[in-house]
Parts: sequence; structure tokens; C-alpha cells
Amino acid sequence: MKTTTGLRDATVLGPGRLPRHVAIIMDGNRRWAKTRRLPAIEGHRRGIVALRGITRAASDFGIPMLTVYGFSTENWKRDSTEISLLLDLCVYFARTELAELHRNNVKVRVIGQYHALPRASRDSLDHLMERTAGNTGLALNLAVNYSARTELRVAIAALASDVRAGILAPDAIDESVVASYLYTAAMPDPDLLIRPGGESRLSNFMLYQLAEAELYLTDTFWPDFDRAAFVRAIDAFRERTEPAADAAS
Repeated sequence: MKTTTGLRDATVLGPGRLPRHVAIIMDGNRRWAKTRRLPAIEGHRRGIVALRGITRAASDFGIPMLTVYGFSTENWKRDSTEISLLLDLCVYFARTELAELHRNNVKVRVIGQYHALPRASRDSLDHLMERTAGNTGLALNLAVNYSARTELRVAIAALASDVRAGILAPDAIDESVVASYLYTAAMPDPDLLIRPGGESRLSNFMLYQLAEAELYLTDTFWPDFDRAAFVRAIDAFRERTEPAADAAS
């Protein structure tokens, strides 16, 4: 799509290969707030606004699956007041975004040990999943109280238990079998990992699933990561994964 100046609209995605599954580490909320002399929780609130925009963009672009790192097990090390406010925001997101997600045909799934959260947070997330279970558009996975190392430990323990019980033969264990014991069983691995916020580490996120993913790192804090920034990430993915035009001839 061209603008009147002949340049492509930065918020519109052009034709080309789409990633089947995009994973995002939503980083930089607190630093965004600090640079504006605002409380940390305001950064997290603005992060919800950013998530709404990127979810809508992914749905508009026809990307099948989006997984976002919302609350890690490491978050429990933060100040108790911030943790309490984060959990309140979890409830707020589940309640206020339901209509928008349902209207856009988004199906929500929560991965991680979210059942260890306080009851209000847990019940709100369960309700969000139940109400969107029949939707057939974008699959939005919320990684809540998530740790990749815990995911792998639980998967290995379950796999070992099945071997011990005779349900699974050791020589039948391959990559697909291992994947079937993870929180993301039956999901495609991410093709693209986006990490805003200026950091360049995986932070205990989807360590098994991201083995072959393209990485897109940006200094933009998550609350400022908008539709145009998402388009730039997809364009960078395409540049690295699509064969050159002359190579096909």
C-alpha cells in the first residue's frame, strides 16, 4: 500500500511470508516509567495498551499465533507492592480486554503455572480462556508465572514417569515426543522472537521452543512498541528468511 508521497504506510504490512508464530518478551515497562518519573505500575498499565495494539495488529495481518511473556517466576523477587499491583493488572486485563478479544475472534490460552496465582487472578484468566475457547482467529498465548526451566523439569518428570509405567518406550523419545510434554504441546514453535527494551537475553523464556527462531532486538521500550514497530520486526524477519529474488530465477 502506498501513501500519497509514494512511500509505504509504516503501519501496513505488505505482501510476503508471515511468521506462523511470534513470541514477544514484553520488556522495558519499568524503565519506560522511570524515564518519565512515573511509578512502575504506570509502565505496566501502558504495557497492556501496547499488548492490545499488537494483538490487534497480529490479528489484522493474519498471523496465526502470538505468545507474550507476561509474568515470569522471577517477578516474585520484586517489591511486594509491585507484585500485588501486577496481579491486580492481571485481573484488570482479563476483565477489560475480553470484549475486544472476543470481537476480534482471538482465542486465549494461558501457559505456565498460573494456578499458583491468587484466586482472583487465576479465576479471571480461566474465565478469559473459557469465553474465548470457541474463537477461530489469532491464538494468543499468555505466559503467566512462567519459567522455561520449570517447564522442562515438569516435562522431563512426566516423561520419566511414563517410561517407568511402560506407557512410553525410551527409544521412542524424539523431539516431537519431548515437545508433546511441554506447555506448548501441539503448537508450532515460534518463527520469530521480538524483544523490546534493549536487552539481549532470553530471560528463561521458551528455551526449547526458540531453538530455531529468528531474533529481533530493539531498544524501544514495550509501552512504545506500536503497530509500526511490529511491521518493522516482521519486515526484518522477511529480509532474513525469504530467498533473494535473483536466487529463485
